Amino acid sequence: MHDLLALADDDARTRWDTLRLGYTESLGLPALRDEIASLYPGLVAEDVMTFAGAEEAVFLTMHATLSAGDHAVVVWPAYQSLHEVARSIGASVTLVPLNPRDWSLDVDAVAAAMRPNTRLVVINFPHNPTGAQISPADFARLVAIAELHGAHLFSDEVYRFLEHSSERLPTAAESSPTAISLGVMSKPFALAGIRIGWIATRDRAVRARVASLKDYTTICSSAPSEILALIALRARTRVLERTTDIVRSNLEVLDEFFARNGDRFEWIRPRAGSTAFPALVGGDIDRFAAALAEHEGVLLLPGSQFGYPGNHFRLGYGRCDMVAGLNRLEAFARSHL
Repeated sequence: MHDLLALADDDARTRWDTLRLGYTESLGLPALRDEIASLYPGLVAEDVMTFAGAEEAVFLTMHATLSAGDHAVVVWPAYQSLHEVARSIGASVTLVPLNPRDWSLDVDAVAAAMRPNTRLVVINFPHNPTGAQISPADFARLVAIAELHGAHLFSDEVYRFLEHSSERLPTAAESSPTAISLGVMSKPFALAGIRIGWIATRDRAVRARVASLKDYTTICSSAPSEILALIALRARTRVLERTTDIVRSNLEVLDEFFARNGDRFEWIRPRAGSTAFPALVGGDIDRFAAALAEHEGVLLLPGSQFGYPGNHFRLGYGRCDMVAGLNRLEAFARSHL
């Protein structure tokens, strides 16, 4: 909190010091929406709505775009709500898996999965959990596929700004008048605790339906959180430099770790984001991860929690204390594998 407030400009600091703890505007603080809109070329504040984190944004957007009997296409593996909320509504879901050899996406498979009742195409790049990234050409094809079928492209972009060496993709919201971009102050901005997420879209009908639904969930965001988000976004160059320094340093350490332990783990180097999806060689990842947590206090997320087969596990490398956890993992692996 101290570090973040030190980044505040005069306007944001005055907003913080004079903040009244009453209800806020349902669509979000206008100054905050304006700042978020600046992340999306061609968009303005009215194209943005804020929520209590990305989870609420996912839930309400899917309820606004899907009905029972509709169909959604979702790139997989994926954050659970990106497919399970659709199923809970009564929509059918086709999962299009990434290629486990290099975590590439077959865009033709997305096109083949489309149906007459497909209303939503859900993508997530930079990808969680694999760290995959697609090319701008493939992204443009996905935009065109959704538009051709009259479906909304819902793009989970919460790891945007954490690209490593690969080119940054355009946002969905700037690329299509019916596409929807998802963002959040977690991940690259390192502010998960303030619980501010958003959608950006030029589709007025979608925004109106989502706004109506929000009246039945959080109604409005936390007043202090909105100001803290505003501070971070106005100082985003410095905030993102801090995060990318941590991520890139940790990724170099992971490269060395997996080079030393190639007989125990399979490693496909992520191209973006702060997560990777390596695999345990031999044994059972669920049992291994449970024992690791119990004996060393180190948490890995087995692929089974994504419904993904095999011995893959999600490894996050966005924390300052990652090296300490990695050392415990290495010692445990050497003594138990």
